[in-house]
Amino acid sequence: MRSHQLFLAGEWRDAAERMTVRSPYDGRPVAEVARGGWAELDAAADAAVRAARAMGELPGFERARVLSRATHLIKDHLAELAAAISEEAGKPITLARVEAERCRDTFSEATRIARRPEVEALDLGGFASGAGRLALIRRVPVGPVLAITPFNFPLNLVAHKLAPAIAAGCPVVLKPASQTPGPALLLAAALDQAGLPKGALSVIPSRGADAERLAADDRIAKLTFTGSMAVGWRLKELGWRRRVTLELGGNAAVIVEPDAGDLDAIARRIAGAAYGYAGQSCISVQRVLAHERIYVDLRRALEEATRQLATGDPADEAVVCGPLIDAANADRVEQWIADGVAAGGRLLAGGQREGSVVRPALLEEVPHRCALVSDEVFGPAAVLDPYEDFSQALNLVNDSRYGLQAGVFTQDTSKIQEAWARLEVGGIIHNDVPTWRADPMPYGGVKGSGVGREGPEWAFREMTEERLLVLRR
Repeated sequence: MRSHQLFLAGEWRDAAERMTVRSPYDGRPVAEVARGGWAELDAAADAAVRAARAMGELPGFERARVLSRATHLIKDHLAELAAAISEEAGKPITLARVEAERCRDTFSEATRIARRPEVEALDLGGFASGAGRLALIRRVPVGPVLAITPFNFPLNLVAHKLAPAIAAGCPVVLKPASQTPGPALLLAAALDQAGLPKGALSVIPSRGADAERLAADDRIAKLTFTGSMAVGWRLKELGWRRRVTLELGGNAAVIVEPDAGDLDAIARRIAGAAYGYAGQSCISVQRVLAHERIYVDLRRALEEATRQLATGDPADEAVVCGPLIDAANADRVEQWIADGVAAGGRLLAGGQREGSVVRPALLEEVPHRCALVSDEVFGPAAVLDPYEDFSQALNLVNDSRYGLQAGVFTQDTSKIQEAWARLEVGGIIHNDVPTWRADPMPYGGVKGSGVGREGPEWAFREMTEERLLVLRR
């Protein structure tokens, strides 16, 4: 069992309280972690304010050097990081390894961004008022950042907040999810060893109420949060005077057109995206929309693909669908499936419960008012629906309070162009599932799915602001 102190302004410290992190699969203790309170968060915020000027004055090549060293340290500890993810989050070990590798790539991309030229020139000579003048624009850090991260990607979503902040020159106070604090603390150790200036980072496992208090604090210049819609919008209200990035989830849909191609292969892809890591991803496939001409064939293929997915112990190399993060969420998913059936839905496959593991569930004919369709299930359940024409499919995707990503399987370029124009989502994935994400791309949603974009380049922009200098001859 691992033991962690908290990381306060570059120093490892104990706290008056410690918490035990348990495996979501079998309940065994996997880590003991110091839990801070308001006193530690308050001290971390003070340290971030003191560090802000030094971080902002640190040359880009120095920030890049820290990020590059951290990238190599992450690479050297991929197995340890993957084990911590799997044990604390219950993520299947194969997927945990992918997350650790993505964390390395996220830091590598942030290294590139930190090295790029900082100043842009703008010739004003095209206007009479600008004659004889040249404008220079540089990006400067906004100041201390409060980052709050979820349990489901306890390493790479931390990286998506820390790495761009370091590239931008912003100190960070990070509150990791209480269920999965270990990977964030291991990442803090790598950054400390890489030479990150003291005070530039604090990682404080703490209660949500204390972090909310800091979100309203004037010492914080930028809030970046990934988590539930209810908490995210409340934090935005508290932090209304500062910059805010929110990634709040969704109930992602995929459209399958008659010209999509190999339905068996597509069904396997959809099943993996719907039920991998027990569906605990903001962009897990939740709604499958199939054209009526291929509906029966896709349903058969999807039923088979769903039944074939291995479930159970996340340490098993064959397992794709492990446990829910805790019993309460397993209870909720089980109840939502039962509610969907009671409302007239038909259970095609799965849905059985064993401890915190719910077998992948595929349903059809579920009324759209049911939570399985209208809300974010964040579990291994997906709903299949037919549609008559492509326009109707687009309307069904948009009939949601969420708008994170959508997938469209079609060979018709005019239809994908129409989807790009009409779908109310942050990203459209052609000939693949909405669960696909490359870490350098802009990532985020609209409507209830949040505001702002992540991806190192875009997060860097949101953690900096433009400062103009006009030179006169």
